[in-house]
Amino acid sequence: MKRIDVHYGGEVYSIGGRDFDELKREITDGIAAGGHWLVVNDGEGHPRPAHLLLTAGTILALVPIPDDGGE
Repeated sequence: MKRIDVHYGGEVYSIGGRDFDELKREITDGIAAGGHWLVVNDGEGHPRPAHLLLTAGTILALVPIPDDGGE
C-alpha cells in the first residue's frame, strides 16, 4: 500500500508506512478510551505533521491507496 488518505473536517491528509487494519484498530481503541490524537501528514511535496483529535462522533474516512503495482 502506498499510503492511506484520511478525510477529516473537509480536508484530506495522508499516512504512509502503516498497516490499514492496525490503523483502524488504533483509531477504534483510541475513541473507545475517550479520545485519541492521530498524527497524519498535511501537504504535498514537503509534508508537515498534523495532529487530528478523534472523539466519539468524529466523522472520518480512511481510503487505502495502492502502490503502482496494485494491491
